[in-house]
Amino acid sequence: MTWPLQDKEFSVPSVMREKICPLERLAPQADAWRAQGKSVALCHGCFDLVHPGHLRYLEFARQQADVLVVSLTGDDAIEKADGTRPYIPQELRAENLAAIQLVDAVVIVDGDTGLPVIERLRPDVYIKGREYEDSDHPGFRAERERVETHGGRVIFSSGEVVFSSTRLIDDQRPAMAASGYGEADLITASCRRWGIDRVSLGQIIRQRFNDLRVAVVGDMVCDRYAFCDRGLATDEAPILSVRTSDEQTYLGGAAVIAAHVRSLGAACTLLTSSADDHDAHAMTDKLQSLGVEVDTRTTRRLTPTKLRYIVDNQKVFRVEKGGDEPLDSAAQASLIKAATERANDLDVVIFADFGFGVISPTLLHDLMPGLRKHVHTITGDVSGIRRGLLAMRGFDLVTPNEREARGAVGDFESSLPTLAGTMMRTGELANLIVTLGRKGSLLFRPREEKREAWYTNRLRCDYLPTLAPGPAVDPLGAGDALLAVASLALGCGESLAVAGYLGSVAAGVAVSRMGNEPVRPLELLRFLDHRPELQADDDPPIRLPHAI
Repeated sequence: MTWPLQDKEFSVPSVMREKICPLERLAPQADAWRAQGKSVALCHGCFDLVHPGHLRYLEFARQQADVLVVSLTGDDAIEKADGTRPYIPQELRAENLAAIQLVDAVVIVDGDTGLPVIERLRPDVYIKGREYEDSDHPGFRAERERVETHGGRVIFSSGEVVFSSTRLIDDQRPAMAASGYGEADLITASCRRWGIDRVSLGQIIRQRFNDLRVAVVGDMVCDRYAFCDRGLATDEAPILSVRTSDEQTYLGGAAVIAAHVRSLGAACTLLTSSADDHDAHAMTDKLQSLGVEVDTRTTRRLTPTKLRYIVDNQKVFRVEKGGDEPLDSAAQASLIKAATERANDLDVVIFADFGFGVISPTLLHDLMPGLRKHVHTITGDVSGIRRGLLAMRGFDLVTPNEREARGAVGDFESSLPTLAGTMMRTGELANLIVTLGRKGSLLFRPREEKREAWYTNRLRCDYLPTLAPGPAVDPLGAGDALLAVASLALGCGESLAVAGYLGSVAAGVAVSRMGNEPVRPLELLRFLDHRPELQADDDPPIRLPHAI
């Protein structure tokens, strides 16, 4: 069996073809399962791009019965008003799901509900996401009625939250590997769909970043690494004993984001507060030597410091010095005045809230109106769960990790797309990147062009696997690099897809080395040279993907 896509043909591996069940064969197959004493669970949806949230949902569903059937909404029933839905044809969407070990059978349905499958399958359990729990949609009401008429139950759950999102994706890898598909295939298809190529990315990095004027607002932090020799338990107590052999100090917090920005060619000013101590002076000197203008208010008693003890390249524990010291009213007014006076000359403003007092909801509320009149791109992120994330109202991009996003809105149960919808509506955000550690990131953006219609429909969601070439040497700073580079890309007028890809490239560079050093253009360009999905047309062809 072959299916055409963009003048290509794809053969369906037997391990996946056997799971794809025509609707007319579903009733006898269901009878056969029940004759074996097996219970049946059903999930229904579009599954245009399978992402970690879908995998959680499917894992939970699989735990409710002996057999899991997934029904897909066919292409003709999916809204195509923007000319791009669905991203993946129904046959390939079915194949994606068939590649997942959790799934026993896949059915394609004509129409926008799962009623045809419910009538034939008579599921024991029908699982819907928590967002449907209070839904009064006529299609869902009909589905629920038919399930219960046949003696089944409807359960609302998006699955147990696993912050790392690691095990759920790993569960499907054996089936993907057996079929010859992997994450490289997904990245290749994504780059082709988004129009991402090596030449255009190189131009952005070499030339267009240089034209930008950027301000970074946030906490300046000193990151210190103490490299230790392995020790033994001490005689006086059962505690670990290590001997320090070397110590390195790096720019941290908003300071390293400013260093990334300047290293990549953009003009940069850091608006911050600092202490009158050795660490603050050393970081200021370092930033100025890189070409960063430092506009600081000396209001702190002690420079925030994070001291990490490292044995054999493994961090064993961390000690923090310096707590939250909010700006006083005079210092806050001074920072707002300085940022507002620069606004007319800025292309990008990046807010980096590390929880040490520079950024507060009041600061953002008072500063944003003046910035918004002049600055095209305003972005931000937080470190840890803090209320400043929701205070980043009207931003063009925020880049929290999943734990930070869930903590900000107090939602630890909903699917990631539902969570993203809540965040973006509440914060009136234009774009959102939720990072998932070594599993990559999810990119969310509205479907509609007009701002007043942004949140009237489901968000667009793209899954981007990690671009790191191997295991992370040091994950510290990956989020800072992603925020800095994605912000610059948006500032150049690029799409969220391009910004997310370049940000992931920067994160891949950052995690491949020890210490939080500024990312350099040459490092990004060398990284791109080795990305197989960016091969030119005259390079050896890259196979398009079938699975996530």
